[in-house]
Amino acid sequence: MTTTSDSFPRRHARTQRFTLGAPRAFTVAPDGSRVVFLRSSSGTDRASSLWVLDPADGGERVAADPRALLGGAEEHLSPQERARRERSREGGAGIVGYATDSAVELASFALSGRLFAAELRAGTARELPSPGPVIDPRPSPDGRFVAYVAQGALRVTGVEGGDDRALAEPESDQVTYGLAEFIAAEEMGRTRGFWWSPESDRLLVARVDDTPVRRWWISDPARPESDPQHVAYPAAGTANAEVQLFVIGLDGARTEVSWDRARYPYLAHVHWSAAGAPLLLVQARDQRSQLFLAVDPASGTTRMVHADEDPIWLDLFPGVPCWSPSGQLVRIADEGGARVLTVGERPLTGTKLHVRAVLDVSDDDILVSGSAGEGAADPEIGEVHVYRVNELGTERVSLEPGVHTAVRAGDVTVLVSATPGQAGSRARVLRDGKTAATITSYAEDPGMSPRVILTEGGARRIPCAVLLPQDHDGATPLPVLMDPYGGPHGPRVLAAHNAHLTSQWFADQGFAVVVADGRGTPGRSPAWEKAIHHDLTVSLDDQVEALQALAKSHPLDLSRVAIRGWSYGGWLAGLAVLRRPDVFHAGIAGAPVTDWRLYDTHYTERYLGDPAASPESYAKSSLVTDEGLSAPAEPHRPLMIVHGLADDNVVVAHALRLSSALLSAGRPHEVLPLSGVTHMTPQEQVAENLLLLQVDFLKRSLGLS
Repeated sequence: MTTTSDSFPRRHARTQRFTLGAPRAFTVAPDGSRVVFLRSSSGTDRASSLWVLDPADGGERVAADPRALLGGAEEHLSPQERARRERSREGGAGIVGYATDSAVELASFALSGRLFAAELRAGTARELPSPGPVIDPRPSPDGRFVAYVAQGALRVTGVEGGDDRALAEPESDQVTYGLAEFIAAEEMGRTRGFWWSPESDRLLVARVDDTPVRRWWISDPARPESDPQHVAYPAAGTANAEVQLFVIGLDGARTEVSWDRARYPYLAHVHWSAAGAPLLLVQARDQRSQLFLAVDPASGTTRMVHADEDPIWLDLFPGVPCWSPSGQLVRIADEGGARVLTVGERPLTGTKLHVRAVLDVSDDDILVSGSAGEGAADPEIGEVHVYRVNELGTERVSLEPGVHTAVRAGDVTVLVSATPGQAGSRARVLRDGKTAATITSYAEDPGMSPRVILTEGGARRIPCAVLLPQDHDGATPLPVLMDPYGGPHGPRVLAAHNAHLTSQWFADQGFAVVVADGRGTPGRSPAWEKAIHHDLTVSLDDQVEALQALAKSHPLDLSRVAIRGWSYGGWLAGLAVLRRPDVFHAGIAGAPVTDWRLYDTHYTERYLGDPAASPESYAKSSLVTDEGLSAPAEPHRPLMIVHGLADDNVVVAHALRLSSALLSAGRPHEVLPLSGVTHMTPQEQVAENLLLLQVDFLKRSLGLS
């Protein structure tokens, strides 16, 4: 299949969804003199450089250029680094991450498995000798040392490149020091495995033993000469990795941190700052109870600071728990039917604000991101804002409708805003609340503006986005394409321009596209998110409710309805055509979770429980069990199943088991295997042609010309 080089699918793939060239990963120096960030040189350049901006005059300069540092040589990534990038959904190249000392004068990063340090004031970078491949290097707060992981060992070196040594070495091939285990990186938001003390004299280090975890083999049938990949995958109901935590001095002396690991095996969050003792958040396996623990670094003993319990589950949130500068515990909690910010034991927010993350904590206030809660007068559909919160009240920092986040230190804030009327995102540097500079973005303009209507559908007021073709008259009924993710952690109805580009492109092929964020998706209230407990199929009920409600006020032809989705959305698309053929007439299931017993522990057990204790929950939400295929075989609805053969998150066994079950039931379907493709689809030709093949399938299946 061929297309012109400037087609939307090709440009969408080449620019990684128009994200390349946009500044990201901001760090602000405490004195406000520097803003550090990553950015590639153009909208088609995958290789990011490390940049520094001076807020005083807006001047930008390169602190580290990956091409210069490698002398033009090609990048080589270790399997461990590839796995880390897959967990974080990182599709870029060059410098994809960095860490700094506390003064933000020194940065360290790994490039092609080699260790580099950059002097941010001088704008110079150099390689530090190290045994590779290097993973996750982090300077000490005082800038004298860099700690990093290589071959499963935690190592430390001086910033001048001397005295490199191992502080902790793995006892076997199944053990690592200083890395996050699969489940922490994929589901808990904890991507790191070691933390420096504020005094730079020791570290907290996670020891991970994967020995108990079941081994899976992931191979590429298109390359039978290649060895399969050996993956320790903790499927629901099976053993997790064993995680311990040690205080390790620069001389290698270690003290184990003790807590009831049998009752609370999940190490969800670690915080170590000058404001207090090291702080841990540990969770029970069923995620209904958790402890906030303060650590005595000298003895390794812990004391309980706070305990939480919830009859359904306890969520994890970015940026918390942490200490305030005055030594009070900062956390986000579900209280009184709302998601609130709490300092000490005092809630600082109420039902009008649904808090999503803590962005920064200062002496004067706490910077958070959040959206309108159930108690808000205006639902502000799809909007996420930045707020300053203290005991005097709440003040919104981001003023225009959109999706906003921020990074702050001292009196300088980097406010990153994506709005409906402007392509991409804009990064503004604010000093004392006033714009001091705007960080240049080299991201390409998509060349289209989504014709999106943000609304609510049905009695549950389900947040929805409706997109019509650019040239549509607004009245003629159109075949419908439901385009959801529809599950936890993945809102799709956003008040942002680029969030709807692909949906608009599908609309321009002759569809009315509907995106609905039903129960289980984040952003409204704890009860809304937890409504899927032990029954994920309510996600499908809400897609149907939204569709039928919107048809009363929008030109939707309910006799021709298709649905497409990826991952959770892929499962939802498969469920739709199997369970509700009276509503859906075709579906595209991309990388679908078809049998939840094959998905990981922390995610799946949160929503469906232990498969041994709640087999009925797994059966009801499965596409491959007898219950999953219990819908009548007629009317038959066309289904395309798409899956990457190299996917180590939702393994291809999901698609193969669904295909086998459909074949056994006598149900025709199509399977599109993607050789060498993981859960992401970063390959340009694959990503481009995948969009084109989906349109072709939809038109064939719905009888469109």
